[in-house]
Amino acid sequence: MSDNVTLIITIALIIIFSPFFAKVLKLPTTPIEIILGSVLGYVGFLHNEHLFEIVAELGFLYLMFIAGTEVDLKKVLKTPANLMKRIILYIIILYAFSIGFSLYFDLGKIFMVLLPLISVGLVATLSKEYGKTPWLNLSMTAGGIGEVVSIGFLTITSAALQSGFGLGLVKTVSALILFLIFMFVLFRAMELLFWWFPKVSLALMPHEDNKEQDIRLSIGILFLLVGAMLYLDLELAFGAFLAGIFIPTFFEHKHELPEKLASYGFGFLIPIFFIHIGSSFNLEALVMDGLIVKAITIALVMVFMRVIASLVFIKELGVIDAILMGLSHSMPLTLLIAMATLAYTANSIDTLHYYAFILAALFQVISVMIVIKLINNHKLKKQESENLV
Repeated sequence: MSDNVTLIITIALIIIFSPFFAKVLKLPTTPIEIILGSVLGYVGFLHNEHLFEIVAELGFLYLMFIAGTEVDLKKVLKTPANLMKRIILYIIILYAFSIGFSLYFDLGKIFMVLLPLISVGLVATLSKEYGKTPWLNLSMTAGGIGEVVSIGFLTITSAALQSGFGLGLVKTVSALILFLIFMFVLFRAMELLFWWFPKVSLALMPHEDNKEQDIRLSIGILFLLVGAMLYLDLELAFGAFLAGIFIPTFFEHKHELPEKLASYGFGFLIPIFFIHIGSSFNLEALVMDGLIVKAITIALVMVFMRVIASLVFIKELGVIDAILMGLSHSMPLTLLIAMATLAYTANSIDTLHYYAFILAALFQVISVMIVIKLINNHKLKKQESENLV
């Protein structure tokens, strides 16, 4: 009983004080939560508890749900053809680089999936600091498409790790394809329904809402799609992500809703997920032979390949903004940790590489945030001097 009381109090204190540490250190709150979780877990204030794991899993699903709310399917489908071709080329370059690197250094098939992962979770935090700049707008569009691809690979990889490359994988891929077709038909049907009867969306989520119908419906959609994934034995994160896409796509009149949902998640469920990740990282692993070098190498490779691939957008953004866009995709913290955990559980990577990926994820967030700030400040100073001239 006393251990559980200590666990609850420790989690509460981390949630409360992480933003203060983040403000002082000028870093995102997420890596602070992971680091504090790791340190306090090492000294014994955090321990494995079934309820802790369940809430952490729910926090991860809610995070994927929030990531989905950043993707407006209608806007994505209206992306100009030329730009869409460049986005597809950008993703192809990432995976080609990943495959070539993994084969050359004989790293194993799982690295081909891990290295090119894209997540827009931390891109949203950049938009709060730098505003709606052209490179961030394109980053969200390309990142949204890239995240869908990444989560698709996450689903297939999860099935392959659990059931191998036999009949089980064929069944999973078939179920995924049928589910995607069903979701496409559902999206189209809802689009027609709301176009012919616009009052339906207002009835489901009214402007004057004193019963929190918008929150209730959003959470209901989340659980329905997670339940469908559970029934089909597919990756739950994919269902959570699709549930998030519903919100901005069909309820665009509720502009404040994604922010409202994010405020709840980042204030409660999501920090518990990151604290749990931190607590599962053994600080004694830092003395493992070659761990730091491997983590830095993984981080540098993931950043380098995104910067190189982002140069396909020079025509739209210019060199500096294209590099900034590539850097903004170099922090797939949540997906990278989730995939590394999945691979480690299935014995596809050893303990050394598991810890290396977690460290690499932290290195990426801290270093990339600093580099983006330096490049952006340099760009602003250059623009100011040109304006004076």
